Amino acid sequence: MRLPLCILALAVSAWAADVDVAQPDAAPDQAQAATAPAPQTPAPTDTPKPADTTPPAPPPRYDGFVFSGLADGYFSENFNHPIGNADQLQNFNLNWGTPEMSLVKVTIDKSDKMFGFHIDAGFGETMRLIHAGDVAAINHKALRYEEQMYLIAKPNHLGGTEIDFGQFVTSAGAEVIEANSNWNYSRSLLFAWAIPYYHMGLRTSTPVTKEWTVGFQVVNAWNTLWGNNDMKNIGITSALTKTRYTWSVNYYTGPNNLGTSTGNRTLVDSTLLLTPNSKVNVYINGDYGRNGNPTGAGATQWAGVGAAAHIALSGKFALSPRVEIFDDSNGYSTGTKQTVKEGTITGEYKYNDHFIGRLEYRHDSSDALFFNRGAGQLAKGQSIFTIGLMAVLGPLK
Repeated sequence: MRLPLCILALAVSAWAADVDVAQPDAAPDQAQAATAPAPQTPAPTDTPKPADTTPPAPPPRYDGFVFSGLADGYFSENFNHPIGNADQLQNFNLNWGTPEMSLVKVTIDKSDKMFGFHIDAGFGETMRLIHAGDVAAINHKALRYEEQMYLIAKPNHLGGTEIDFGQFVTSAGAEVIEANSNWNYSRSLLFAWAIPYYHMGLRTSTPVTKEWTVGFQVVNAWNTLWGNNDMKNIGITSALTKTRYTWSVNYYTGPNNLGTSTGNRTLVDSTLLLTPNSKVNVYINGDYGRNGNPTGAGATQWAGVGAAAHIALSGKFALSPRVEIFDDSNGYSTGTKQTVKEGTITGEYKYNDHFIGRLEYRHDSSDALFFNRGAGQLAKGQSIFTIGLMAVLGPLK
């Protein structure tokens, strides 16, 4: 997908971003004046307060539906100049040397009542990549355009418990699929190679206290709508939210090898998000994964740790460095037995809530000759410069 479509999609999203957004209902204050018998001695009286002349906010214009959208395009330069225009180890920004559309998506959410639903649908490199190994999406191409699609239930008298069923993104990881919701434009090694993109099945979320929320999931194999170990995996999630930090822990286990239930895949994921003030935020993310061989003997494993910071230089400018190391000791994730390190620095200009631009430099290095360079050569490193442009629509309520 080339430059004309990139410009068209970003222009449409930019035009739509100017639509006025309705605000939630604000209930007007109600006061009752009580009269009392006059005392023997006159008492001092309060100065009357002026009447509140602020008009109430208009009601939701879409009857509880919330609509939003995203257009995400980029241009990158790979200094290795590999034949084939591929940026190795990258997620969603795969090609260099030509403008590309990474993702165009729309979101429809209806979750203001006891029952609701959520849909994320779109197209672009992102949607193609997350479904690349899904048997159902390969056989039914229309499913490639769905990122999330699930039903929501919030039963009364269950202390805020939410129950979802359908396709939903994983709880693991410090980053998400949408670039505008991350600090860096490119995704980390841990996001790309250590964890799943999405699950299909049932999940719950229950607040134990005001600060601690736990969840339980029964799902299919990783990144599978159906056709591989359906509803044989479990997930346990925990999120502790304090004033200055949030600590999340996620655990998934179950059979994932295609065509057999032999050999469990286990993932332990933890993210500590530090929020000491409004100017500087930091996260530390760690992952350990292990996949049992389909023969029943032995296993492969991978592990990594990463850290990133978001530094607000002003209301519009921010700087985000990231470093990480990923050990693919058996070559299960990347296809090569190696230890990879990466360092990234991202500068962001946020014109407003609807227009975001990023400039990014990233360097990956390996202890193996892994990266393509020129015509037929291999190197232990790769440097990439990327320009990312994102236009956000909504939310429209």
